[in-house]
Amino acid sequence: MKGVWNKVLKIDLSSKKAEIVPVNDDVYKKYNMGLGIATYFLYKETDGKIDPLGPDNVVVFSPGLFVGTGIPTGSKSAMTFKSPLTGGFGRAIVGAYLGVEMRKSGVDAIIIKGKSDNLVTLKIDNENVEFIDAEEYRGMDSVLTQEKLREKYGKAYRTCAIGRAGENLSKISGVDFEERQAARAGGGAVFGSKNLKAVIMKGDKKIEFSDEEKLKELNKKWVNIIKEHPATKADMDYGSGEFYDWMNRERGTFPSRNWQWGYFQSVYDNLKEGEKSHIDPYYWSPKYTVRHHPCPTCTKPCGRIIEVKEGKYAGTKVDGIEYEVLYSLGGVLEIDDVEAVAMMNEICDREGFDAISAGVTIAWAMEAYEKDLLDKDKMEGIELTFGNADAAIEVLKKMAKREGYIGELLADGTKAAAEKLGKNSDQFAINIKGLELPAYDVRGIKGMALALAVSVRGACHLTAGVYGIELGGSWWKYKGIDRLSSDWKGFEVKSAEDLATTYDIFGLCKFSRHMYFLEGIPELNNAITGGEMIDADVMTIGERVYNLQKMFNIREGIDRKYDTLPYRVTHNPIPKGVSKGAYVSEEELQHMLDEYYMARGWSKDSTPTGIKLASLDLLDVVDENLAAGI
Repeated sequence: MKGVWNKVLKIDLSSKKAEIVPVNDDVYKKYNMGLGIATYFLYKETDGKIDPLGPDNVVVFSPGLFVGTGIPTGSKSAMTFKSPLTGGFGRAIVGAYLGVEMRKSGVDAIIIKGKSDNLVTLKIDNENVEFIDAEEYRGMDSVLTQEKLREKYGKAYRTCAIGRAGENLSKISGVDFEERQAARAGGGAVFGSKNLKAVIMKGDKKIEFSDEEKLKELNKKWVNIIKEHPATKADMDYGSGEFYDWMNRERGTFPSRNWQWGYFQSVYDNLKEGEKSHIDPYYWSPKYTVRHHPCPTCTKPCGRIIEVKEGKYAGTKVDGIEYEVLYSLGGVLEIDDVEAVAMMNEICDREGFDAISAGVTIAWAMEAYEKDLLDKDKMEGIELTFGNADAAIEVLKKMAKREGYIGELLADGTKAAAEKLGKNSDQFAINIKGLELPAYDVRGIKGMALALAVSVRGACHLTAGVYGIELGGSWWKYKGIDRLSSDWKGFEVKSAEDLATTYDIFGLCKFSRHMYFLEGIPELNNAITGGEMIDADVMTIGERVYNLQKMFNIREGIDRKYDTLPYRVTHNPIPKGVSKGAYVSEEELQHMLDEYYMARGWSKDSTPTGIKLASLDLLDVVDENLAAGI
């Protein structure tokens, strides 16, 4: 099969040894690249019930098939691991230049296991691995670490690193890839638990494509399609937060004040005609943007470097601010100061936090503080009230160091914090399976509520990506969707999950899924590999990989009872705005779960059935004793 190397690189940090392992074509035909083989090897290389912060956990990193081919927006690589935050399948997707170097290195994935007895950096030249002492970088932020490594070893290396949050095993920490983050589910803590500070990599080999001329022709075709698409200008001018105002005014589904509100009430109820919220990209993007910052081969970059040059937050310079961060470090904290949000965004990137989880965790603490549930004698004078940006910044820094009462309480996210605090604080802890919810008030987007409840990695908006379908009412093959109805959501979510999974397999950015849809993928795959893939094959691979992720969770005991929603979503209706009165009752959730499991071909307790696994050619992969009882 063309377009792959038929090899993976296995690295044992305990023994400080590395080996090349051959992979036959059948694996690629079943799982392809990216999230596909990253899921396959995570399942094969681990056993159930291992300690996610122990040496038996593994990190698998694999670029999507389209990475390094020149395909527009074909930039994404997958990182998989057992999540220390959820105890289940951990997945983080990133637009990483390191993924491009891996595609040129002679291997299709890196599998890292064990634990080093000292802090190390992995230096990888093609297939050769060096274990370099990294003590000089201990306590250094992730961005500076990578800058220092590239200064020392050369700009040809592409890099990733953790910050202090990962070193201190924060379960909401991620890995920074040159200011692109593989953030969610606690991968930074897994790096930290292995004493792995950074990876630097370069390759000089050329991938062999089946039909290079055809691939060039297709690349030109898609460059032109993307250039002419109306969404491209909005993405480039305002980034992923372009629809922030619409979410507040037209849909009332921008969760704010720790999900007490369905839109940013304290701002929008007081705007005068012509005024904009100060975290609206239409306000801040023209004012603060320095330049675009694209992922590899992106021709419609939503990423931008913004800089604050004056005032109390002067000197702040960060890649952002993404839509999710406008929520997690803005609206959910009731902060409408873009400069403060930018500073917190930069702290998250440098310290190595998942910005969604970090912000939502601080929002939980603000509500607990205002309810007098926290021990204020231990707060060191910090008044952690909603809207207090300086207090949020101070607490964020303490979380990275696990410093003091509040830093230690919040370092591992809302689930752990609520369990420590008690006092019914779990009723306003906004997480599913331990992972904090993204920027969509699912009380008014019921298909999205189902998608978050069943997602294999917890509250993830991109596992299915149905927010666009639900909020717009139609998309691609989906028509007549009613976001306030809980009926007929099962197949919608199932099919969207399978499609979204394929984007992480091939390495396409999901912000271009309304351009490529499904139909654009087979001809690109075939030009690279020489295969004869058709549309149905794409969806089958997505479904196969998703079911294997689910089987990873089943092996960990994560079944139907974990497919739930936060108390606030099921008990507290949206109080005001366009979606006033909307919520998801427990009865509605159970109805949607029944529909979803039926659409998936799973049992009522959410376990993939034997016939489903057989139809997806997975029985040889899952544990024999587990499969036999299904």
